[in-house]
Amino acid sequence: MDLLRFITAGSVDDGKSTLIGRLLYDSKSILIDQLETLEAQSKNKENGEIDLALLTDGLRAAREQGITIDVAYKYFSTPKRKFIIADAPGHIQYTRNLVTGASTANLMVVLIDARQGVIEQTRRHSIVASLLGIPHIVVAVNKMDLAGFDKSTFEHIVADYEAMAQSLGLKDVQYIPMSALRGDNVVEESASMPWYKGPSLLAYLEDINISSDVNYDKFRFVVQYVIRPQTEALHDFRGYAGLVLSGSVKKGDAVQLYPGRLTATVQRIISGFDDVNEAGPREAVTLTLTEDIDLSRGDLITSGSELPHEETEFDALLCWMDSRELAAGNKYLLQHNSRVTRSVIREVQYRLDVNSLEKIPLPDSVKLNDVVRVRIKTQQPLAFDNFSDLRANGCAILIDETSHVTVGACLLQQN
Repeated sequence: MDLLRFITAGSVDDGKSTLIGRLLYDSKSILIDQLETLEAQSKNKENGEIDLALLTDGLRAAREQGITIDVAYKYFSTPKRKFIIADAPGHIQYTRNLVTGASTANLMVVLIDARQGVIEQTRRHSIVASLLGIPHIVVAVNKMDLAGFDKSTFEHIVADYEAMAQSLGLKDVQYIPMSALRGDNVVEESASMPWYKGPSLLAYLEDINISSDVNYDKFRFVVQYVIRPQTEALHDFRGYAGLVLSGSVKKGDAVQLYPGRLTATVQRIISGFDDVNEAGPREAVTLTLTEDIDLSRGDLITSGSELPHEETEFDALLCWMDSRELAAGNKYLLQHNSRVTRSVIREVQYRLDVNSLEKIPLPDSVKLNDVVRVRIKTQQPLAFDNFSDLRANGCAILIDETSHVTVGACLLQQN
């Protein structure tokens, strides 16, 4: 059973948390004790209905203000697929939370209030989706009950969003009219909108094909641990344990090793305690090589017609996540996969307006939630792909060396 990661995004009061609550409630993915807690916490509602938003608005501040502040993750499954949902905040001051939640998503559900239509925050969330390379978008036109389930209202919003999607390069977009509060077209198809012939949200999420999201051409294997038992039975054994980020590898394949661009041949592929002939994306395996080569944690084993860049200086689109301002000359730890190296910000080239994609050159300062293009120099060379070409090997984080707190998320790109 495969796994679909998706994130919800929308403006304040568009109903993100209610939608997720309805999805979990109607798909019977709520435990009895959770349901009892919800009923107790919802007892002050005038109509006596359960407040489904409480399932994800877990922070006390979020509940008091009636908004989503942190990224809330929920897990559920159906007979067809497993899901991880990230409920991200819609406020611009929580852009870093949105980026965090969307960084690993296969799909983004963009909620639009049927009464409001496409607004500035809709564009901002869609821009974030395009920057992060999220391959699938669902536009959930919510609160159709408050718009009288009017077909023309839905069609007008679809036309407006399609024009924006084309300008941003969003290709796979599905439009679903719904009412999260009532449950129309969330899990069950709605009888109130007979003019809509498409699937409900859950049916679409269960059936969408995400196999094409995985790159099978560029083999990238990041070494996480070197296994040297040095026992009598395994005296000369040297295995490289790690994760296949993309592509696939077979016994006997010629591979290239980074750093250094050395060449070698795969001798064995070990999964658990068994030898296998092939390993594919997201599989954790141990590789042995015919050549005796010294690799360590953070090194990369690759193959394919397009090999990664190996650089100590490169550009990155950076979402700044710290309350302290970023400036050229600042030094941080940079973590790319399992490699950690010292780095310095050589230059802040421009700030990107996430509402309009306008490039503001040489900003005076870079503050919390700003998205900027920077040039970074690292102490050790990085073997990376452009983020736009391969998400799995094209991202990194900046870490404060003193507090060890993540201060920025980087989308890497060759100069």
